[in-house]
Order: sequence, then C-alpha cells, then structure tokens
Amino acid sequence: AVVSTQSTGEREVEGDVILSDIGEGVPFRAGTFDGVVSISVLQWLCNADKVSHNPFKRLRKFFTMLYSSMRQGGRAVFQLYPESPKQMELITEQATRCGFTGGVVVDYPNSTKAKKIFLCLFAGVPVLGAQLPRALGTEGEDTVQYSNERQTGKKRKRGEISKKEWIQNKKQRRRVQGKEVTMDSKYTGRKRKPKF
Repeated sequence: AVVSTQSTGEREVEGDVILSDIGEGVPFRAGTFDGVVSISVLQWLCNADKVSHNPFKRLRKFFTMLYSSMRQGGRAVFQLYPESPKQMELITEQATRCGFTGGVVVDYPNSTKAKKIFLCLFAGVPVLGAQLPRALGTEGEDTVQYSNERQTGKKRKRGEISKKEWIQNKKQRRRVQGKEVTMDSKYTGRKRKPKF
C-alpha cells in the first residue's frame, strides 16, 4: 500500500494529509478516532479496477481496520451513492461483520434529486441514548398536500426536446434505476393514425 504524508502547504489545509488506498485499510493506531465522516467514497470500494481487487475483501479490510482505529462507542457516518440495493446490502453486511452496529438513513426518499443515503455506524456498543438520526424529508408523510389552484402542464415550445427523444431519455433513466423497460423500435415516439 502506498501511503504518503504531504505537507499542508501543498494542499492548502491545516494539519497533515495522508494519501492511501482505503481498500487496503487505514493506517492509524487503535482507539485514535471518536468519529469518522466520509462523503461519496465508500461505494468506490465495490469497483474492481484491477484484477487483484475483490470488493468483499477490500470492504472487509477497510471496516476491520476502521473498527480497530475507533474508540468503543465512536460514530462513523458515510454518505454514499450505491449503484443498486445489492451494493448497499454488501456494504452494510461487511460493516456489521466487522463489529459495527447502526443502519441506513435516507434523506428525502421520494425525491430523485435531493435523495441522500447515509450509512450511520457505531463502533461496538453505542453510548447510552445514542440512536440513528432522523431522516430529512420524511415528516408529514401521512398527509396529502392540498391546493385550490389547478396546475396545468407546460406546452412544449419549438426548439426543445422532441417527443421521441423525451421517451428515449425516460426509458434510459428507468434502465439506470434497474426497472424493466420495453425495447426501442422504429415506432417509438411516433404519433398513431386516428383510424385503425
């Protein structure tokens, strides 16, 4: 594992910076950290960039070393973008096998743009009263928004995306989400004749 410590002048930050592959573990003494925060990093351990990269082993090594470098009751929060539910299950399974407790918190679960997924973990037994944070955007789910005004759809202006392109973009978005979509054909997006 290549581990290099860089001076603060090179990176314009205070303190030391360590450049390392987290899939090979984190190089810190036991009980060093009370808390850990990670933003959009963890999902990259699931990619096999080299022949020697095994996602199971890399996640296991990372969580094992992280668990040992945290004090008992310490917290770790990972904000991540998993490709699929299977990938999220793999990550949480490896974390719990290494001794972490906790769970997944999803902010704004019904939004496509604002949705954020957090893996909130406790090292060992959580401190008395410690619990998972409450997700944002989930309050008032039992109520329906009501308005007296009628909302009408916008009409398409010239120069905007065509109906066929819009349909193809929507199909692609649904494929990325892992949903079944009918195949494209030469008839996709064509207007039907008024008579059969």
